Amino acid sequence: MKHRTIRQFLWGVLVIVTAGVLAAAFWPRLGAKPRHGGWDQRLLEGLENFGTVPDFSLTERSGKQIKLLDLQGKIWIANFIYTNCKDTCPLQSAEMAGIQNDLMDKAEVKLVSISVDPERDTPQALSRYADRFKADPDRWLFLTGEKREIYRLAQEGFRLSAVPASNVGQENDASILHSARFVLIDGKARIRGYYQGTDAEAMKRLRRDLKKLLGKDMK
Repeated sequence: MKHRTIRQFLWGVLVIVTAGVLAAAFWPRLGAKPRHGGWDQRLLEGLENFGTVPDFSLTERSGKQIKLLDLQGKIWIANFIYTNCKDTCPLQSAEMAGIQNDLMDKAEVKLVSISVDPERDTPQALSRYADRFKADPDRWLFLTGEKREIYRLAQEGFRLSAVPASNVGQENDASILHSARFVLIDGKARIRGYYQGTDAEAMKRLRRDLKKLLGKDMK
């Protein structure tokens, strides 16, 4: 009986040790945080290079055509919104207005809000929306255009989610599923970071990274 108890004890110790070794081996993989859509959004920040924004041609609320070339040499912050949004868009636009106020003396920085509901967001509709947030027309652009190009730009260019309401079985005036992230782009059209537009701490990090990027560009 005594020997059997000892053997059981040793087997128990062996099982615990084996489990610990396996856990140590697999934990880095299990605990690794994904680069996109994960719980640690900071992996998408920090002035890394996440690819280049492709060329585009969209209509600003003024009626002027805006292309990627018009933003060449500028640092800019982009986001995707629509004027009938009752969810994150007003919060995003309020954050963008705050950034505009913080950067009154930084003419080299542009803000770019792109509508994911271009059928309703005409230049006139975007103008009314922009007025609500006191958007400076020289600093903060509101873009609309052909739906296919906008969704291609969002999904393939910026690698952000954007799904028309018709694709999720909802009525035309229902919510459009789209990302609430802000995107920081440098003067060479390189994406340098993604920041959750409804997260106050992420917005602080955006401002911090923007200042660093401005410092590098001014050297």
